[in-house]
Amino acid sequence: MALIITDECINCDVCEPECPNGAIYQGDEIYEIDPDLCTECVGHYETSQCVEVCPVDCIPEDPDHVETQEELMAKYEKITAENS
Repeated sequence: MALIITDECINCDVCEPECPNGAIYQGDEIYEIDPDLCTECVGHYETSQCVEVCPVDCIPEDPDHVETQEELMAKYEKITAENS
């Protein structure tokens, strides 16, 4: 399942550089996550790095983008193959 940044985001800029897939970007008012690029760090790390560094705990799983671990790994493999 991809992650989402809620409106509790304080725009502190710590999550964006932690994303190994470049899924996090500055939106109109808060940071946002591109669900097509978010693998919850599967393939890179054991835990979602943006969640680990977020000081206000505003990055939950996105219920609109439910994915299994296998689907997240397949997405990771596709993204890394495209970036090679």
